[in-house]
Amino acid sequence: MIDPTQAAGNGRRPSLSPALLNALVATWLLALCNATFWGHLFRIFAGRTVTALVFAGAVWALLLLVISLLALRRMQKPVLVALLMIAGVSSYYVDVLGVVIDREMIQNAMTTTFAESKHLITPQFLAHVALYGVLPSALVLWVRIRRAPALRAAAGAGLMLALSAALVAGLLFTNLKAYSTVLRAEKELLGAVQPLAPLSGALRYARMMMKSTQVVLQPTGRDAGKGPYLSTAGKPVLMVIVAGETGRAQNWSLGGYARQTNPELAARDILYFPQATSCGTATATSLPCMFSPLGQADYSYEGGLSHENLLDVLSHAGFRVEWWDNNTGDKNIADRIPRRTMTAADGADFCQPECIDGVFLKALAEKAATITEDTVIVLHQIGSHGPSDWLRYPADREIFAPACKTPELTDCTAEEIVNAYDNTIAYTDHVLAEVIDLLDGSDRVIPALYYVSDHGESLGEGGLYLHGTPYFMAPDNQTRVPMVIWMSERFRASLGLDRACLAARTDAPVSHDNMFSTVLGMLNVTTSARDDALDIAGACRRGTG
Repeated sequence: MIDPTQAAGNGRRPSLSPALLNALVATWLLALCNATFWGHLFRIFAGRTVTALVFAGAVWALLLLVISLLALRRMQKPVLVALLMIAGVSSYYVDVLGVVIDREMIQNAMTTTFAESKHLITPQFLAHVALYGVLPSALVLWVRIRRAPALRAAAGAGLMLALSAALVAGLLFTNLKAYSTVLRAEKELLGAVQPLAPLSGALRYARMMMKSTQVVLQPTGRDAGKGPYLSTAGKPVLMVIVAGETGRAQNWSLGGYARQTNPELAARDILYFPQATSCGTATATSLPCMFSPLGQADYSYEGGLSHENLLDVLSHAGFRVEWWDNNTGDKNIADRIPRRTMTAADGADFCQPECIDGVFLKALAEKAATITEDTVIVLHQIGSHGPSDWLRYPADREIFAPACKTPELTDCTAEEIVNAYDNTIAYTDHVLAEVIDLLDGSDRVIPALYYVSDHGESLGEGGLYLHGTPYFMAPDNQTRVPMVIWMSERFRASLGLDRACLAARTDAPVSHDNMFSTVLGMLNVTTSARDDALDIAGACRRGTG
């Protein structure tokens, strides 16, 4: 309790017991930093207010238990401040943008760059953190803590742990059947509790990274070689793999979207796959997964690191393979091949200061003019990466207006957000068309292009923005992605591929799982690592490949 005498004698600073301070912080966290949790709670227990409040009481006791475990003695104030700041930051993204903070989101945060993350640091974000994180932290630092002797303090801490654990169990046992069913079926409920969710995600991420230090690289496709078509092609084959960023299929007019966001690709001889799905909902998972031989069902971070990937197999087959990046890096995919990061030196007109995807074109034209060996180049786009969509295309290519021109998405109308996003899709359409024309116009190479986005995006539907929602609960907007294959006439002729056969397969469901084997099949690479069932192209080759 507060001791008025001590408070008056110490410049009116109140004096609290350690247990009371912990309880007050737990109450602040649950009451004010968990709007999304409360929304889920009363939706799940609609019409059962008492049942909902009892569950909330169990969550409060769980928060108190965690705080009591961590905030010991001289570490109490630092720990409480850290928890308040974590909750202040995470509650903004969860409550305002609908983001779910789990291990994958922690991984995304740890692998992002300043250029990408700075768009998320907005005035609204800073105000939120100041109110929900900085202000209570200042109060925690201001109050005095009454310290008991060591043995008495240890006994008190033990008692608090026992009482909070008993309270968690006791409250849940009042209706165990209902609560256990909810905990199994409604995983987003506890996944919204701040700061427990980010703490859990961080611990799981740390465990994953520790396990990854023991990874031993396993060979994949070391038997890869050039099949008869590729061996007799006559000129160097050049395939450009475009790893798209945050493109969702719902906004591609090639797939039926009402707006003409893909007029340039529609005018070219491409194959579009409208039923494609991603391996994950964020770059950190989807990008390495799509290049991996494992497929979504078997993919994990450690598994991806421990297996050679598509680019390695192509290298084994004798291709020159390069990774060109205009995003946040290759996520260890290109560890064993040449890499370059696009800068203003590659096209100053496209970098002001951040580079948009037109920056690839000059370098690609120069490369195509000098190629002397079979080559695969991966272009990792910035694409439609939000929230600053208006920076992903040139101002003179703003087709849909008015467009949202602030990272504070909640300050824009739904129309403005969609307009800005559709402009990024239209610009991707333009860049891909430019790449196709550039390749088709080079008589030095036998060219083809394979494009697929890493994941989609939420534009405010259902209160969700951006991406990274856990896959089991992610909306289609984050998991359905555009996929395009273009093959020049000389590529089809030289590699023995039947376009009509491939076109007949475009309406079938496909996914990132198909990319590994399909690229190998298109290029007529023979290897035991290629899965015939996942190779869209292999069955459309004349004769045997």
